[in-house]
Amino acid sequence: MTTAETVEFLTGGLRPHECRSCGTCVLVKKNSIQHTSIQWTSSPAESCPVFADADGPSALLDTCPKLADSIGDAVRDGELAVADG
Repeated sequence: MTTAETVEFLTGGLRPHECRSCGTCVLVKKNSIQHTSIQWTSSPAESCPVFADADGPSALLDTCPKLADSIGDAVRDGELAVADG
């Protein structure tokens, strides 16, 4: 895989999404209803209240449930498309 192909594979289809709960902006791609790719554009522990309030290292959190809900709402509202249809 060439560098251009790698970059496209890793970043293709990512769209900006602002969390409806806290306003944190991330890049999101819905590969399917079950699979969501999220690329943080800032440190989650500094920009997301859920990550900031984590009892342990924020790297151990799977995701922010409020962000997941916000992404789900955006899909339902037609603001974010699912890649497989």
